Amino acid sequence: MLNTDYKDDVLTIYLSGEIDHNRAAGMRSKIDGRVNALRPKTLELDFSKVSFMDSSGIGLIMGRFRSVGLIGGRLKVVNVPDNLTKIIELSGISSLGVLK
Repeated sequence: MLNTDYKDDVLTIYLSGEIDHNRAAGMRSKIDGRVNALRPKTLELDFSKVSFMDSSGIGLIMGRFRSVGLIGGRLKVVNVPDNLTKIIELSGISSLGVLK
């Protein structure tokens, strides 16, 4: 389950647990449903409670970057734990300017 908050045209998604191949598909579907319904100016993915992420997590971020961009919004990835910072940096996501 994903917790969400929507305020002042910012949709915050609080991710938790492990983001692997099995969980990523469901997360993508739920996030995209909220984005399509609310059309926020900013989609904020909060990683503070994520304990593990593999390449599926990178795909989750990249796909949301694209989908929110298509509606004229922007993506922010926030509160990334130290143990996940390296995988995100190696993926090149930091070059997108979404890490806050």
